[in-house]
Amino acid sequence: MTRPGAVWRNWGRTAEARPVRAEFPATAEAVERAVQAAARRKLRLKPVGSGHSFSGIAVASDVLLDVSALSGIVALDPDTARVTFGAGTPLHQVPRLLARHGLAMQNLGDIDRQTIAGAISTGTHGTGIAYGGLATQVVGVTIVTGDGRTRRIGADDPLLAAVSLGLGALGVLVDVTLQCVPAFHLAALERPEPLDEVVATLEDRVRGADHFEFYWFPHTDVALTKTNERLPETTPRRPIPPVTRFVDETLLANGVYRGMCAVGRVLPPVVPVFSRLATRVTGDRTYLDRSHRVFTQPRTVRFREMEYALPAEKVAPAFEAVRALITAERWRISFPLEVRFAAGDDRWLSTAHDRATGYIAVHRYFREDPTAYFTAVEEVMLAHGGRPHWGKLHSLDADALRRRYPRFDDFLAVCEEFDPEGLFRNAYLDRVLGL
Repeated sequence: MTRPGAVWRNWGRTAEARPVRAEFPATAEAVERAVQAAARRKLRLKPVGSGHSFSGIAVASDVLLDVSALSGIVALDPDTARVTFGAGTPLHQVPRLLARHGLAMQNLGDIDRQTIAGAISTGTHGTGIAYGGLATQVVGVTIVTGDGRTRRIGADDPLLAAVSLGLGALGVLVDVTLQCVPAFHLAALERPEPLDEVVATLEDRVRGADHFEFYWFPHTDVALTKTNERLPETTPRRPIPPVTRFVDETLLANGVYRGMCAVGRVLPPVVPVFSRLATRVTGDRTYLDRSHRVFTQPRTVRFREMEYALPAEKVAPAFEAVRALITAERWRISFPLEVRFAAGDDRWLSTAHDRATGYIAVHRYFREDPTAYFTAVEEVMLAHGGRPHWGKLHSLDADALRRRYPRFDDFLAVCEEFDPEGLFRNAYLDRVLGL
């Protein structure tokens, strides 16, 4: 099935493409045929999920392969809790699919609009110093490589560390096997606290909780902290009442906030006032609910984002440097900074490869120009040993990235093996991989 001529745009409106054609395969065999046809015509082909990356990683100039029909549970082993999903399965559907089997994903990010394949391929992560990014939950994949053949990479294959976070550069993922865990609940404590105190005690907070993160609205001295503790599924739930959830997450966090961003764009002097108001009306609640209802939050206000991964011990000084930068430049920033943490892992292109990691994410409303802000923040992150999130905005090229990833050239060798003709490349991958 093809739909030629349509314009594709990503969620953040930072990238778009008008591919030669779009295809919507529903089987591995259909993926093989699409890859083989593109190879014969010397067209580049890109698999595309929800378009929630801010970088150009999913831009398809020739053939756009929409994998949304490859969805749902393909196989489940109750003895090992390993579950195979179609690669196009949206993350927000996974909890419902797993719940009937008493299972859950070990960790999630705060947005669940991505497909499984897109999330693992770009290095999506949540928070929790003992828990890796989503790609660390992958114990097997089925992938169609550049010769149009299907290849299974299992848990014992050393190439899984490359393919499970492959940037879409190695082929088209058909299905993904995740190591799941028994379903669990999270006790959530969200509260405003003095920013200086939070930064000064950051290491203790991170090490002392299962999951910890905080948000900071520039122009305030308050951190909105989120601390989550894992509990058995048998623990009685104390969910947020529906009306309260609607007011907090739909009306205030998205509806009113959208208006604040729009006004702040036209009248920047009001941004500090709005930011102080935001810290007073949000981020103060306790509840206990199913894990996915605590990990994830709705995000409907469009924004642009840059996120850098730092050695965990560098997060506090890097954060303070960004805080000082915003003050010195007298910028009016309406979106909060987000600070999260993750365990080190063995995935070759993981931003947390071989080190305990903290993340600092900066955002701007999508109708504002983020260039000056992001450029200056990027300089701070690089000075503190940062690695950019693959799915978010950054300026680095292959030479700069090679110095930050010990297995970078090993990954390029796998690219040559899986896709010697560069069928799955695009302008973004050309820049960051340099082949």
